[in-house]
Amino acid sequence: MPDKSTIARPYAKAAFAAASGRLGEWSEGLHRAAAVVADARVAALLDNPHVTPGALAELICSIAGPHLDEAGRNLIGALADNRRLECLPELAARFDELKAEAEGTMDVEVASAAPLTDAQQRALAGALERRLRRTVRLRCVLDPALIGGASVRAGDLIIDGSLRSKLERIAHQLTA
Repeated sequence: MPDKSTIARPYAKAAFAAASGRLGEWSEGLHRAAAVVADARVAALLDNPHVTPGALAELICSIAGPHLDEAGRNLIGALADNRRLECLPELAARFDELKAEAEGTMDVEVASAAPLTDAQQRALAGALERRLRRTVRLRCVLDPALIGGASVRAGDLIIDGSLRSKLERIAHQLTA
């Protein structure tokens, strides 16, 4: 069976096409639906042969609320009919990637050994925006294991400027 992200990709593209002009609401609705599917009580129902796809779709749509318009409810119904509801978390994540790409934004995670000042965050965001040619939203996290420096993750791009990685490279060179 293909992995969930492979299955979710065409559904996310279809959802993105259907959501024109309402990307934020669709994103919220898909994330709510994904949270419902991820709940252990609902997850147990996904493989239950006594629960119809229509009942599952209705349950998810009722909880996801007003963020899903008719096209969104139809998408949930199609996922239920095709027994693909477990792919909703991946679908929501892929939808957000398409939304960010269309809006020219990117979420970037910065792990640092010490808290970054506001000035450091602005400078880093500016440098990343020039390099990535997108508006950058930083999410800063502390990771004392880095010893010093920082590590930046922007999609597939990873910039590791941590002292830990530099020490590991030196140790590898000395033992090679």
